[in-house]
Amino acid sequence: MVPKYNPQEIETRWQQRWAADHIYKVWQDDSRPRFYALTMFPYTSGDLHIGHWYAMAPSDAYARFKRMQGYNVLHPMGFDAFGLPAENAAINRGIHPYDWTMKNIKNMRRQLRSMGAVYDWSREVVTCLPTYYRWTQWFFLKFYHAGLAYRAKAPVNWCPRCQTVLANEQVVGEGVCERCSTPVTKRELEQWFFRITKYAEELLDHSHLDWPERIKIMQRNWVGKSDGAEVSFRLEDEGTEQKEIRVFTTRPDTIFGVTFFLLAPEHPLVSRLTRPEHKAEVDKYIAWCRHQAEYERVALGREKTGVFLGSYVINPVNGERVPIWIADYVLPTYGTGAVMAVPAHDQRDLEFAKRFKLPVRTVIAPPGWTGEELREAYAGSGAMVNSGDFNGLPSEQGYEAICALSEAKGWGKRTVVYRLRDWLISRQRYWGAPIPITYCDKCGIVPVPEEDLPVLLPSDAEFKPTGESPLKYCQSFVNTTCPRCSGPARRETDTMDTFVCSSWYFLRYTSPKTRRASFDAAKVKYWLPVNLYTGGAEHAVMHLFYARFFTKALKDMGLVDFDEPFARLFNQGTIIYRGDKMSKSRGNVVAPDEYVVKLGADAVRGYLMFIGPWELGGEWSDRGIVGISRWLNRIWGLVTTDYTSRAVDPETEKELLHLTHKTIKEVTADLENFRFNTMLSSLMELSNYLSKIRESGIVSGSVWQEAIGYFLRLLAPTAPHLAEELWNRTGHPYSIHNESWPEYAEDLAEEKETTLIIQVNGKLRDKVLVPAAIGEAEARELALNRERVKAYIDGKNLIRVIYVPSRVVNIVVAS
Repeated sequence: MVPKYNPQEIETRWQQRWAADHIYKVWQDDSRPRFYALTMFPYTSGDLHIGHWYAMAPSDAYARFKRMQGYNVLHPMGFDAFGLPAENAAINRGIHPYDWTMKNIKNMRRQLRSMGAVYDWSREVVTCLPTYYRWTQWFFLKFYHAGLAYRAKAPVNWCPRCQTVLANEQVVGEGVCERCSTPVTKRELEQWFFRITKYAEELLDHSHLDWPERIKIMQRNWVGKSDGAEVSFRLEDEGTEQKEIRVFTTRPDTIFGVTFFLLAPEHPLVSRLTRPEHKAEVDKYIAWCRHQAEYERVALGREKTGVFLGSYVINPVNGERVPIWIADYVLPTYGTGAVMAVPAHDQRDLEFAKRFKLPVRTVIAPPGWTGEELREAYAGSGAMVNSGDFNGLPSEQGYEAICALSEAKGWGKRTVVYRLRDWLISRQRYWGAPIPITYCDKCGIVPVPEEDLPVLLPSDAEFKPTGESPLKYCQSFVNTTCPRCSGPARRETDTMDTFVCSSWYFLRYTSPKTRRASFDAAKVKYWLPVNLYTGGAEHAVMHLFYARFFTKALKDMGLVDFDEPFARLFNQGTIIYRGDKMSKSRGNVVAPDEYVVKLGADAVRGYLMFIGPWELGGEWSDRGIVGISRWLNRIWGLVTTDYTSRAVDPETEKELLHLTHKTIKEVTADLENFRFNTMLSSLMELSNYLSKIRESGIVSGSVWQEAIGYFLRLLAPTAPHLAEELWNRTGHPYSIHNESWPEYAEDLAEEKETTLIIQVNGKLRDKVLVPAAIGEAEARELALNRERVKAYIDGKNLIRVIYVPSRVVNIVVAS
């Protein structure tokens, strides 16, 4: 009697055996090519849902596949463990962030183990442990001494609900906090920054990266490189200490069209340039702007607002007196915080000019322009007009001529600006890596010596939503001695953005137990850069961007010999459930645990790979996973039922050999290209054919066993537990996961015959089995002379014949 398939018993048993035998332990091995396959580690939110498994199960299958191909595969796992949710739990539930986090990690580790993944758990990293964040602090000091970490007072994004500062990348949609969707406001605070702008040009270069084009575009847009010129406008009021204001423009060829001048409300010159009679109105407007989110200020179609200061600048090319206004759509963080307004050639400037009845002067003629007033701003190229000696010059040449003139006269120069701002890493929170800085009244800012790291988080901090770090009120933490003069000093009470921790974790996996350094340089040299990095596209301008910056900085410091961390990037799609993306915030998550208990981890793994193309995602369906479970049960019966050969049919054996090698070829190609759904379709086709053979018994026992052996090795990356059990039951040595990947013979995999579809005007009219290598002329003649086809084409005018090689002939006739 065939034993019943019991995935729960089988999976538990093999997971225990693999763990006891350390079958997935990884070490350096120069006899094999290395392959570092990394999946983005999860945040310690408490439970993994099916969306997490969708990122991890297919990537585990790929790592298993590369391992069987003979690669020395590093596919580690860890936990991104610092962050705001843990601190909110402390406030809302009265539990310490450490306790909440470690409890979550224990549960998530259990869930990950139940997946049967190929992770080497001895390499686990947890970013909230002192053994890890000691080195996060060490990197901060390296950045500080290299001039890449600095402190400055700056307007910052503030989330009133989370009571903390947000990096620009964490403000999403219509200016809301990415975590809680509360509208973000602005505050002026002393903050720590990383000088990521130093690497703006390098971060634009993706030429040697195998990354999705949309991610490259998102990062290029985030850097926001603009070529143009910086031009000085002299202040008419000579009573101010500053004599000029510099503006950046991408269109110096339009400078004759400047009819007013704009400053950001936050510009430091505003107070000095405001005339007394305008002061009250200006102050009121500035106060109003402080309450406007950045996205509101620059929103397209928004009614323009502004206030005249009563002061003027002088246009350097024509000496005209130009009024100075402040306007909310001018941001202090882009360019110089000042704009030369050319309303005829910038739509926002035109809307502003119409609102306040300011002059509009066309200086670049649109095609067919005869001098009439423009209804919309013209931003294209054309001949320069109303531009003095430059009239008639094509605007492209005018661009160069104006730049040359400004440089010759000393009031301008060609330059490049970037939208990218320096990375704000300060957080007014407890649950993060403390910034290793002390403040001394005598010595000023003093970094903590490396030998005194880590600066430990105190266990007795109080958690209150005050908008200031809980560390600020923990006297045992704040009060310290100056490392330089040994006098009294105060510790920095802000902690680091959690993205700092995740900007180098891929290095730590290579040597997680190293105590004397952040990583073992020799092991990093062996494993890095990461060959394949998989995860969500939502990290394009945060984690992925920061990790690239971090790596480039480390290379410049001589700590690594490469400047890109991830050679290849693949973004999986999302799981949809009840019409929306599966996520905790939407309340529509599905936990894998109940399905693992009921149907087995292999069924969950298989269904997630079959649900649709990995890069697109798909809809979770209980009915769909039951279908995969039934297939696995059929495989169990197929292999565990004794095979009896009744009579050998050489043609059937030949066809089985062909289909087996064809399947090996298809599955290999599909796995290489992450086509997990079509890979499983090929396996299902082969298993169906094997079922028919088992019933008929018309191949020899040796041919049957060989085909089953091939099939199980092909199945192993998807269903590792079932494949291991059946490999063992069919008398093979332990373990199937140490076996080599099957190789196919091209001549055996090649299709000898194929079904040719014959259509008339796009409708199916006949099918015929033909040689796979049939040519167009032969296929055309065959189709036109088929009796079933003649009935639809005789007596009609033949227009054309469309041929899809070896697949379709479509005969188009006049109707």
